[in-house]
Amino acid sequence: MSENVTPLLEMKDVKISFTSSTGVVEAVRGINMSIYPGQSVAIVGESGSGKSTAAMSILGLLPGTGKVTGGQILFNGEDITGLNDKEMQRYRGSEIGLVPQDPMSNLNPVWRVGTQVAESLRANNVVKGSDVGARVTELLEEAGLPDAARRGRQYPHEFSGGMRQRALIAIGLAARPKLLIADEPTSALDVTVQKRILDHLQSLTEELGTAVLFITHDLGLAAERAEHLVVMHRGRIVESGPSLQILRDPQHPYTRRLVKAAPSLASARIQSALAAGVESAELVAHGRERKTEEVIRAENLTKAFGENTAVDDVSFTLRKGTTLALVGESGSGKSTVANMVLNLLEPTSGRVLYQGTDLSTLGSRELFGMRRKMQVVFQNPYGSLDPMYSIYRCIEEPLALHGVGGRKDREKRVAELLDMVAMPRSAMRRFPNELSGGQRQRIAIARALALNPEVLVLDEAVSALDVLVQNQIIRLLAELQDELDLSYLFITHDLAVVRQMADDVVVMKQGAIVEQGTADQIFADPREEYTRDLITSVPGLNIDLGTGSNLGLTGDEGRGSGAV
Repeated sequence: MSENVTPLLEMKDVKISFTSSTGVVEAVRGINMSIYPGQSVAIVGESGSGKSTAAMSILGLLPGTGKVTGGQILFNGEDITGLNDKEMQRYRGSEIGLVPQDPMSNLNPVWRVGTQVAESLRANNVVKGSDVGARVTELLEEAGLPDAARRGRQYPHEFSGGMRQRALIAIGLAARPKLLIADEPTSALDVTVQKRILDHLQSLTEELGTAVLFITHDLGLAAERAEHLVVMHRGRIVESGPSLQILRDPQHPYTRRLVKAAPSLASARIQSALAAGVESAELVAHGRERKTEEVIRAENLTKAFGENTAVDDVSFTLRKGTTLALVGESGSGKSTVANMVLNLLEPTSGRVLYQGTDLSTLGSRELFGMRRKMQVVFQNPYGSLDPMYSIYRCIEEPLALHGVGGRKDREKRVAELLDMVAMPRSAMRRFPNELSGGQRQRIAIARALALNPEVLVLDEAVSALDVLVQNQIIRLLAELQDELDLSYLFITHDLAVVRQMADDVVVMKQGAIVEQGTADQIFADPREEYTRDLITSVPGLNIDLGTGSNLGLTGDEGRGSGAV
């Protein structure tokens, strides 16, 4: 960016604090950042790093007791730091737009979508009253919604997640702001939908000359979409600079950890290592030597709900001690297949064999015994642990239910399981709400392992986690698989994680299998266009990271901190 261009946004030594019952919490500790007209910048960091707080301070929308306690925020040379709510309204929408994170909670469910776009036009006095209807349709079309006039008359619940996100983009850009803040704009979406929306957002903002500030924990996405990266850790900027430069040669130890952990970047390195004929240490799947012993065989599984066929003639085999990934977009039928494998749903036709035994032939007593051999870890560790149970009771419950051992034996087993998932034994006395998301997922894994199962069904088990935590759980699952000879059925839409973890891959679309094979085959030479789309949509997977990525975690720990 040339020196004579004035920054559109400047944050100078900005400090932000929250007041809680225990005192003052410093969330942002003196950050400096500049964004120039038309530039795309991404702030990356894990949950709690202060990235969203920093972004919301620009709009004067800090939650709760949050307030800017030091420094200046300059927009177009004007200090907007101390403006009250009424004064900030001049900037919100018309000068600084926002695409918030969760489209479901950021669209009003009782208002039509078009009404909500119209509201943003009226609030910013952008269009004459009589022209609002036509302009709403134009904006929805511009955001990539087909049949925009009809869509504008619908309610948010009639839209898919991707369509709701497009509606939020239409609202964010309605008043043609000079800066658009996109806060995790696609985190809840399938990769293919995510790519289409981000491509569209990019062409729109380039056309309009809008500067974009992305807030994300996904380094691959950040590097692919922004020219400039700002890495935040514990309320401070630890490194900033051109995206590719940071990815290829991260200076700060925290950035190095992020670059090393991001599944999309790890997958990019695995792909280039395999292309060069080198075995990659980041590949945690180990079923390369072809194990042949079958543990689960699905034969011609079909599931119909009324007229709708959710799963259509699906067959695959899970080999003992390996990981089979069932991948596809939302609605592809993968979770329905998992529920039939777990015997929680009865197939309309077809069958599931467990080590040669047809599960449909078992009586209730035999099925109860079979439950010990197959356990499940769900996506959301917040929803799958009972908040009223202590951690001890959460893990002990399956043991008690199956009448395993006496009280002393169960206590010993819970302690062993906590060791196994690298959690301190003192965690027994705590409750789920006292643990982080990653810790809760470890507890969910410990509980699933309590009965010494042979198969774990992992339903999107790492998708709700930050990249560093995600990486720890992937490593933990790989170690447990080695140690206990576990077989994993891994349900996911995240192909970056699949590249690291899976030995075999089954690709599903609209209830049917479109392609299956080893992970190496599928990634090196996908036959179907749908599979190719899924792979090429993984953010960051196609970034050339160069060969000399500086990912050692030693060296000059202090380098690389600073501002843009």
